[in-house]
Amino acid sequence: MKFKNRNKKESSSLNYLAWQKFKKNKISLFALYIIISALFIGMLGYLITPDKTSFANNQILEISVKKPGFKCTFLKVQRNEQTQNTGLFQKMIYGAKDEFTYIPINNYHFENEKLIIEEFNDIENEEAFYKELNPIDVIAKIKYDSDIIFENNTFYYTKLSGKTSELALTEAQDIVTEDHITTKRFLFGTDRFGRDLLSRLLIGTRISLSVGFISVIISLLIGITLGAIAGYFKGYVDDIIMWLINVIWSIPTLLMVIAITLVIGKGFWQIFIAVGLTMWVEVARVVRGQVLSIREKEYVEAARALGYNNSRIIFKHILPNAMNPVIIISAANFATAILLEAGLSFLGIGVQPPVPSWGTMIKEHYGYIIMDKAYLAILPGIAITLMVLCFTLVGSGLRDAFDTKSIS
Repeated sequence: MKFKNRNKKESSSLNYLAWQKFKKNKISLFALYIIISALFIGMLGYLITPDKTSFANNQILEISVKKPGFKCTFLKVQRNEQTQNTGLFQKMIYGAKDEFTYIPINNYHFENEKLIIEEFNDIENEEAFYKELNPIDVIAKIKYDSDIIFENNTFYYTKLSGKTSELALTEAQDIVTEDHITTKRFLFGTDRFGRDLLSRLLIGTRISLSVGFISVIISLLIGITLGAIAGYFKGYVDDIIMWLINVIWSIPTLLMVIAITLVIGKGFWQIFIAVGLTMWVEVARVVRGQVLSIREKEYVEAARALGYNNSRIIFKHILPNAMNPVIIISAANFATAILLEAGLSFLGIGVQPPVPSWGTMIKEHYGYIIMDKAYLAILPGIAITLMVLCFTLVGSGLRDAFDTKSIS
């Protein structure tokens, strides 16, 4: 049995040994768990957010800038429009259109055939304002084309479809009380537009991770291709590619991103391209160095002797053995992409409102830092810091794990 275990250990791949070493780095492993949790939050999206509308953009201006834990009672008024059933996957990705309008209230009561609501007001000694509504206006999904007639404690009205309906007063009151009065708690409070801050932060996770992931993919495609070509063919090909790399390298990253953004426009998809096109340089330099070293190995010479073409030698024999440093750089680039996206959104040239980017959230609320509402800007700032720190720690852990001198 001992002999089998020893053989298994001896036959273990370097990747397996690197993973075993990475797991011993508790800080990097914890950071990886946080990243995985953020990925699940991003994938589940609107299924776990309190506000399930697209971009978590349900604005209720009456309750703007409320502190964490704020609780309020709402009257749900049926919108005058048909709503389509949204599938689970579509709801997860795009959210769902809310079929109600939410009116914050302090209290309500019925007077004969009328619903009287006390409009929301949390200022002490402030005069209360009351509004008179018809219960049918609250309940009816599609507008009626005739006046509501109230006789014998019953509502009579005709819908646009031509169907005449009637509803007893007591039944209408029960429907309003049971189905149209609700209480919501905002765990992280509301922003200056009265939107649920927790929902915005959760959807912002998806935006940041999406920008990081797609930008890193773009940078890897360009960087690996150019780096492999430069390192393998050398000569004037290497000189031309290295000239391009040095030119791009000499331009400050943020300035380059801003320039590209101004050329291709502002928006959600444009930011992927802009950030990705600025991060391939470091990947190309590292891949070139690895390829220059590996191309002189015996197995590469053997592949040439067997008549394999250059593309097969590069992609089948050289690049698989040069990917460890690229993986480490990708983790660092992921953190850089998140930081760049937040910075561009803060400057107003990143993703555009109402998309809930963490950078945009800081931009909208940085003025509250000198007030007692500083958390509105601090919470998205903490989210950015945490994600960048986690990817940096994972990159550091991968660097130590892939250190072949210490793998045994």
